[in-house]
Amino acid sequence: MPETTYPAAAAPAAGPPSHGAAPSGFTPQAARQEAARGFSRLVESLAAGDLEFPLPGSGRTGERFAALRSVAEQDLCLARLAEGHADALAILAELAGPVVGPGERWGVWAAEPPGGGVTAARVGEGWELNGLKQYCSGAHSCTHALVTATAGDGRRLFAVEVRAPGCSPVEDSWPAIGMAGSDTPDVSFHAVPAVAVGKADEYLTRPGFQHGGIGVAACWYGGARAVAATLRQAAARRGPDPHTDAHLGHIDMQLHAARTVLDSAAAEIDQDPLDLAGGARVRSLRVRALVEAVCTEVLTRVGRATGAGPLCHDVRHARNVSDLTVYIRQHHAERNLAELGALIARPETSS
Repeated sequence: MPETTYPAAAAPAAGPPSHGAAPSGFTPQAARQEAARGFSRLVESLAAGDLEFPLPGSGRTGERFAALRSVAEQDLCLARLAEGHADALAILAELAGPVVGPGERWGVWAAEPPGGGVTAARVGEGWELNGLKQYCSGAHSCTHALVTATAGDGRRLFAVEVRAPGCSPVEDSWPAIGMAGSDTPDVSFHAVPAVAVGKADEYLTRPGFQHGGIGVAACWYGGARAVAATLRQAAARRGPDPHTDAHLGHIDMQLHAARTVLDSAAAEIDQDPLDLAGGARVRSLRVRALVEAVCTEVLTRVGRATGAGPLCHDVRHARNVSDLTVYIRQHHAERNLAELGALIARPETSS
């Protein structure tokens, strides 16, 4: 499918509702409130059947990725919240977790940077969490979250109510400009009741962990399309220009490659949802690395082709560039490439 038309065009069951134009001004607080309102409407659209994120491996993984891409083309911060909610629903289904209630907005808080973290201890017949969790997207707008924590038998996943006593966002711990609206501060846990989801270490070893990582890449891809739209519109206004056209042509080729890889990955996931062939990790590493490289190329070439004008005078474009620059840093760069290289060096995983 050609990539020469950049606005979102998802199928009716997969695309998000329109939330209107971006505001003319910007502050991190306003961006957070804007994304939170969009998140509430998005969850309402899911409940009404106007929007759908089919489960990965359901035979409709391509539609899932298209829906995530379409949200990301509108607003990457909203996409971060939507992707977390969609991932939580998939995890709960895969690990037989609690049933999601009407109006609940879920996040997945599973970052494990060096240093301290969250620990889990049994209390009676249940669990409680203590510690500090970093990078908790939707900390003020989620009603529930899936949280990774270290227990006596390994790393576990827990469901918590975000507004429970002892669960508190750490104010001013997310001063970011890029992805400001994703509302991703640290969250402090002090004796927070929690429900175990799955077995020890099952969160990371389940096939869906790799499928979910590709869903994130679908969001990156949608953000790249939004950035590229600025160049396409500028080229249409400017008329023929060899340098502009060369940049646009290169970007179109890159985006087409990313779309093809995402479509192929979706088909492969549907063919082997339980990863019986053992290729899910290599697939995830390849797709994420390719899409991250495409996003980087799009950011560079759109900037070189359009100059400072859109960055200085177009709030939506400036936010898209800033948001995408931060979002793709979820890719672990050379660390992930080194892991991919080590895996394909083994004959049994090099296909």
